[in-house]
Amino acid sequence: MKQSSLVAAAVLLSHSSRSAAFSPPSAFLHSLRTASKSLHEHPVAASNGIQHEPSLNPLLSQIKPSKTVEIFSLVKQMEADGQTVTSLCVGEPDFKPPLSVLQAASDAMMAGQTTYTAVTGTVELRRGIADDLKRRKGTEYNPLTEIVVGNGAKQCVYQGLLAACGSGDEVIIPAPYWPSYPEMALLVGATPVILETAVQDGYLINPTSLDECLATHPKAKVLMLCNPSNPTGGVHSTQLLQQIAKVLEKYPNVIVIADEIYERLVYTQDDNGSATVTSFASLPNMFQRTITINGFSKSHAMTGFRLGYLAAPSKYAKAASVLQGQITSCASSVSQAAGVAALQVEEEWFDNNVEVMKQKRNYVLGELSKMKNVSVTVPPNGAFYVLPDVSSYYDGDDTQLCLDLLKEKKLALVPGSSFGAAGTVRISYATSMEELEVAMRKLGEFLDGLL
Repeated sequence: MKQSSLVAAAVLLSHSSRSAAFSPPSAFLHSLRTASKSLHEHPVAASNGIQHEPSLNPLLSQIKPSKTVEIFSLVKQMEADGQTVTSLCVGEPDFKPPLSVLQAASDAMMAGQTTYTAVTGTVELRRGIADDLKRRKGTEYNPLTEIVVGNGAKQCVYQGLLAACGSGDEVIIPAPYWPSYPEMALLVGATPVILETAVQDGYLINPTSLDECLATHPKAKVLMLCNPSNPTGGVHSTQLLQQIAKVLEKYPNVIVIADEIYERLVYTQDDNGSATVTSFASLPNMFQRTITINGFSKSHAMTGFRLGYLAAPSKYAKAASVLQGQITSCASSVSQAAGVAALQVEEEWFDNNVEVMKQKRNYVLGELSKMKNVSVTVPPNGAFYVLPDVSSYYDGDDTQLCLDLLKEKKLALVPGSSFGAAGTVRISYATSMEELEVAMRKLGEFLDGLL
């Protein structure tokens, strides 16, 4: 059976054609076939008598579904069929939101705060965000005109791209990358340009390579900067960010979309002795050309609240608010009330979570170091991902490795090729130690069986 059948069974959409090693659940496949049969039995009749179906938007032929979503959907279907699956494929913290956040959400509902807010968010939340950015990052934004609260940081990234570029423009995307970046660039009509990074550099941007890329791509309008990085966990230091900013001074038309959603999860001190990430907008001459993306999903374990924000000079924030007004309107009023409380959480709460995550990272790195032909050249210093090289297996076919691993060991990982890093797999260690121990044992046993 083709892998596309697996993906169809999971999400009803795929462009993959690799051979899969197992079949999707029969009940789910039956429903898919029934739906397909229904479509063919009830075609749309054209005026000339020829039977044919309405077509989809041609743009969809360029867009690939998220591999993380595909695998996660397949895992959930397997679990629904009674199978026990160990999953390290989703980037979601395993700790709970602070109690004060949950209480604020409950209080908001009981107080009747269940109506629409301003498209850009409540004034109270926007002021809280502005105060937080000024206090922690040294960046000063007008909460009324330069901050837009959205339905998760993902929406804010898309609206930032849509505001900054369009047809004929190019978007520079360092690889490995979050898979949504190239697809979002295509959705806004721009062309994604992949900037390769080196494993020996920890997959961080090399300023010289960036300079060469920009020099040969005069249509470049946006640089995507995910710091800390998904999927590598790499953290660009203050010094490296300054070098990148120096390169960008030569290209004044390039806007930076700084995705800093993982900035609360950093495990080592930077060049200034700080355990925080320097905001790109805080660097000299970079504020006016930076769209900062952040939110509450990773830092506060509020993934289901769908609450993120965009902070940018007023022209970009205004454009994003106009777009949001026509797409989704405001974020959840209850989530926004929870967000206000989240901004008041004590630093000790974050420090404890970072320490726990660091222990999990160290455990995973230690276990990977025991596995033959598996390497992590530079340990990740942030987020909650590890991207080990497993290219010695399956001739570098990471997708088939992940499919067989899921079939034989019921362990779900995401193939690195979906992040622009062929021959690797992404491990999310944002789960319990018990689950990590099971996962590392399964992975080790599976790889040993291939030797």
